[in-house]
Amino acid sequence: MFFRTESFQQFVRTYPIVTTLVSIHLFLWVIIDLFQLNIGMQIYQWGAGVNLMIDNGEYWRLVTPIVLHAGLMHALFNSFSLVLFGPALEQMLGKFKFIVAYFFAGIVGNLFTYVMDPTAFYPYVGASGAIYGLFGIYLFMTIFRKHLIDQANGQIILTIFIIGMIMSFLRTNINIYAHIFGFIGGFAIAPVVLRNARPFNIWSNRSVHQGGGVNFNPNRWKGNRWRNKQRLNKVVWILLGALVLLGLFNRLF
Repeated sequence: MFFRTESFQQFVRTYPIVTTLVSIHLFLWVIIDLFQLNIGMQIYQWGAGVNLMIDNGEYWRLVTPIVLHAGLMHALFNSFSLVLFGPALEQMLGKFKFIVAYFFAGIVGNLFTYVMDPTAFYPYVGASGAIYGLFGIYLFMTIFRKHLIDQANGQIILTIFIIGMIMSFLRTNINIYAHIFGFIGGFAIAPVVLRNARPFNIWSNRSVHQGGGVNFNPNRWKGNRWRNKQRLNKVVWILLGALVLLGLFNRLF
């Protein structure tokens, strides 16, 4: 579910929303931070979340911070998280519901950031609230829609969510309200977007892009299940370690 086996071309074709969001993250980082173009700086100044400006009627700032980031590590960390946890939901929910859920969670996180301190003048940016919203949807599945997610993947989500929340409180310059309320927003909208959802199935993706039926032995997974589970566990722990190290690196440097 969270172990990507697609080639780059397959990933782009199969998960266009996730691909587009990540592309926007990196493109904006290039024009804002790497080349520091005037248009990039203007976009950042126009789009960063600033509560006092929202209080003065600039309500678009509840949305635009979701695609902006403060530096390369911030953009990479959120893009990496989106690539890990976004594809399965994009397939399960469909493109439209995925977009609605993602931005709803991000907006809820930014809205409550504003509510907590309407006159604050510091800027905040990042897709973290929207990504924590994905965790909220997964956790809802783990509790109330057990047929959509197996126990192992549910444990992965819970573990990463707990680590992420701990790191949120330990790191400095983190918009903790966006994380908490983004997660709550995702959990709240989950019953709506999960209606008629089906479990993630990587073979349905491959069948679409191979032009018809997929030529494989349907009993293949029975013989290799233990081996694949061992590989998945290794990959998961490597990814968990990478997330923790990235968080620590971002905090220290």
